[in-house]
Amino acid sequence: MVHQNGRREQGPRLIAIVGPYQSGKTTLLEAMMFRTGSITRQGKSGDHSLAGDASPEARAHAMGVELNVAGTTFMDDHFTFIDCPGSIEFAEEARAVLSACDAAIVVCDADAKKAPALQLILRQLDDVGLPRIIFLNKIDRAEASPRDVLAWMQPASAKPLVLRQLPIWKNNVVSGYVDLALERAYVYRELAESQVVEMTADLAALEKQERFALLESLADHDDELMEQLLADMEPPKDRVFADLSRDVAEGHVTPVLFGSAEHGNGIGRLLKSLRHDVRSVSAVAERLGANSGTVAQVLKTQYTAQGGKLSIVRVLCGDLPDGATLYGGKGQESRIAGVFAFAGTSQSKIAKASAGQTIALGRLEGIATGETVSTAKGSTPQLAPLERSNGVYGFAISVADRKDEVKLTGAVHRLIEEDPSLALTHDHDTGEMVLWGQGEMHLRVAIEKLASKFGVHAQSRPRRIAYKETIRKSVQIRGRHKKQSGGHGQYGDVVVEIKPLPRGGGFTFTDTITGGVVPKQYIPAVESGIREWMGHGPLGFPVVDFTVNLSEGSYHDVDSSEMAFKTAARIAMSEGMPQCSPVLLEPVLAVDIHCPNEATPRVNQIVTGHRGQLLGFDGRDGWNGWDTVKAMMPEAEIASLIIELRSATAGVGTFTTRFDHMAELTGRAADLVVASTKAAA
Repeated sequence: MVHQNGRREQGPRLIAIVGPYQSGKTTLLEAMMFRTGSITRQGKSGDHSLAGDASPEARAHAMGVELNVAGTTFMDDHFTFIDCPGSIEFAEEARAVLSACDAAIVVCDADAKKAPALQLILRQLDDVGLPRIIFLNKIDRAEASPRDVLAWMQPASAKPLVLRQLPIWKNNVVSGYVDLALERAYVYRELAESQVVEMTADLAALEKQERFALLESLADHDDELMEQLLADMEPPKDRVFADLSRDVAEGHVTPVLFGSAEHGNGIGRLLKSLRHDVRSVSAVAERLGANSGTVAQVLKTQYTAQGGKLSIVRVLCGDLPDGATLYGGKGQESRIAGVFAFAGTSQSKIAKASAGQTIALGRLEGIATGETVSTAKGSTPQLAPLERSNGVYGFAISVADRKDEVKLTGAVHRLIEEDPSLALTHDHDTGEMVLWGQGEMHLRVAIEKLASKFGVHAQSRPRRIAYKETIRKSVQIRGRHKKQSGGHGQYGDVVVEIKPLPRGGGFTFTDTITGGVVPKQYIPAVESGIREWMGHGPLGFPVVDFTVNLSEGSYHDVDSSEMAFKTAARIAMSEGMPQCSPVLLEPVLAVDIHCPNEATPRVNQIVTGHRGQLLGFDGRDGWNGWDTVKAMMPEAEIASLIIELRSATAGVGTFTTRFDHMAELTGRAADLVVASTKAAA
């Protein structure tokens, strides 16, 4: 870019390509690769030929499911592009990337229904302070003008949006554009550079009007330019370009360009804007605080069939030679086994990488996505630590052969290294291994990757809910175990009082034995027998919130033993608990649902339709046009919540949960739970 002192800053740039689902991000990447000569043929979406969607899962589902990285050179400047998935289920892929980027291209089309998704993306860019350029794609299909599109896009953006171009319409189709900064008109050519044409009188008049709107936005941050406009003076073009570059880099404005990635229209202008308006890595290093030595940020971890583990890394400052030792923030130490540069969508080995370059490092063991590494031994400060998102959808996974469970666990952990928005938990109550993610498609792709990348064919099923049971009544019951089979027999005799406790009371055991009717050495065995039994009550679930007191009993000098008293206790519980009016308990979660406010009524209906209790809603803090709905919902009803929520909110709704309490479940719902549990057993 050109600074005010006239010096043009050189260096490799890293650009994220983000945007709502099906806006054409990967097609745009393909178009830029073709225009710069990195590929010889531009593929089309839907024909499985896009270079950026190389994974079998992406092609099978016709959608981006992971980051795609490609490098190219334009007018002697090197750019690395990272194409980020558009679906909210895979949007977490971008979290570790954006902080280390120089700018983002936000790809969107003229569909007002995508405004909430666009807002989510722009909010994410605001959180890391990342400059951005909006590319309004599919202009050949648009019915509204870019100015009309800006009317619904602006509320989604905290930064002012400014039109950088004016469309030229011919037969109700955009056939070209006027560059408002350059004051020059162009007509599109298929998959080629646009051609300069003369402006008609009508077009020139409209260009003056739109150019003045652009200059007014720039003048908000340039007093001298404001004075020139007030004096009706035409500012020099170099000043306009300098102001535009500065305001974009500093995040004062967001320029809006347009074109058609599929037809290669508007690609050259976009590349030139990146070249002139985007600062290189020194601005990122300053923003993150990487100001000395050799420091790099890990953007992505992936496993390849040939090369094993690869870490995609941005060098923030210094030089990084092959064979160097890198240190992480937790004292990890790893020696680089290969430095690879991106050329197109392939990689080539290089001797070293310099500041600004985005590279792949071989076998960076012990270093995870989102970590900062350096060549200086000691504590490496974590410049942009990755915050893991909670999973909103989960299912139980298993393998047909139990001996493959270790292999499954290892493969899932490698998958989580690649995609930190996945999580694996072991539910102690149900004994299940649960894989958590950001939605149904996210987990489906994860299962497919386990098979295709790691050779593990996992089975998935709905996870079980950790129901429990308790009692409503008290009872006193005797449990006697007497067995004679030659030699020493078995004898244990106990009388216990079983009583309910308040919700959350857990389990307590006491004894009021007098006179030694149950010897002290056998009393712990009675408690042990009760605890063993309470894992599986009369309804088939662990029993909670009750107390047992050992009050009476008898023993035999020869035949009594710890085992006999443990068995007697289990007999007492088995016979006594069904008389205590057992009742099922289900976990209830406190839920915060975030949604655009036009979807709030539908979200309220979803909550109440799933046995939820609405607690109210309010504006989401810091989010224009969003609400947070608070509710209590049974955990059993949460399983499909994200699917319905996404359907009701154009794909952008989400929620967080936390355990709140256990509540009684009665009637037909309880009967179905008990019946299904007994059938499974």
